[in-house]
Amino acid sequence: MPTNASAAAHALTDVTASDSTLRRFLHGLPGVDAVGLEGRAASLGTRSIKTTAKAYAIDLAISMVDLTTLEGADTPGKVRALGAKAVRPDPTDRTAPPTAAVCVYPDMVATAKEAVAGSTVKVASVATAFPAGRAPLGVKLADVREAVAAGADEIDMVIDRGAFLAGNYLKVYDEIVAVKDACGAARLKVIFETGELSTYDNIRRASWLGMLGGADFIKTSTGKVAVNATPANTLLMLEAVRDFRAQTGIQVGVKPAGGIRTSKDAIKFLVLVNETAGEDWLDNHWFRFGASSLLNDLLMQRQKLATGRYSGPDYVTVD
Repeated sequence: MPTNASAAAHALTDVTASDSTLRRFLHGLPGVDAVGLEGRAASLGTRSIKTTAKAYAIDLAISMVDLTTLEGADTPGKVRALGAKAVRPDPTDRTAPPTAAVCVYPDMVATAKEAVAGSTVKVASVATAFPAGRAPLGVKLADVREAVAAGADEIDMVIDRGAFLAGNYLKVYDEIVAVKDACGAARLKVIFETGELSTYDNIRRASWLGMLGGADFIKTSTGKVAVNATPANTLLMLEAVRDFRAQTGIQVGVKPAGGIRTSKDAIKFLVLVNETAGEDWLDNHWFRFGASSLLNDLLMQRQKLATGRYSGPDYVTVD
């Protein structure tokens, strides 16, 4: 941690002064050793977590879930049911923690807000023409403002991947800054769609670009493409938030999303967090899972630890 965090943060603002300075900074970041990154992610994934530690990890993972429904067929009834599940994941066991948030489209925010009223569960909303992000900035900002006005506590935005891949970093940066301003008091998660960025170097650059733009979280994916969160790309983003805090004193969260379906997977990601960024990130204020089906498996494994047996298929609701 720098002795003068504000000075360090101010120094980094100089890199966004122009397209050329931003490009020079992002392309000056250390290149990613793909073999080393994937090897470390695989090695950390072999850590064995037993008994009490496993029970703690499962409850921690439950508390980090952004319980998500982002389908064209979403109905108010489905969103209300999701909200009830987020508040009390296991109706038979009041010791099960609530999830961190429910994540819905902007038009469902008011319904979700009503469903979780009186609880600690936040309402997150995707915006900025999710998932493709192909819309004029004015439309994206209107999307954000409507979600916030309806009660969203958090906004999950998508970057313009076309602009990023074309090297138009300043355009992407300016959009993030504008969306952050439109969020007001809501926290901003910036989604990179890592499966479309092609290289680990691009993921590292996108991570720093998002953090420079004011992201409260950086997020791997929309969950709408073939390749979503992986241990390797999440490890890389955890390294980025660790290094960003070391330089600026500003802590940024990480949210892997898409493809994380089992308790075993979730615990592997928690090990990555602990071993890479550290204990300060082992909290749902700084780490989330974007998931729809993960919670069911966490609840099944939690019940197995408590009773020594798995329940039948009706033990958890089908999302």
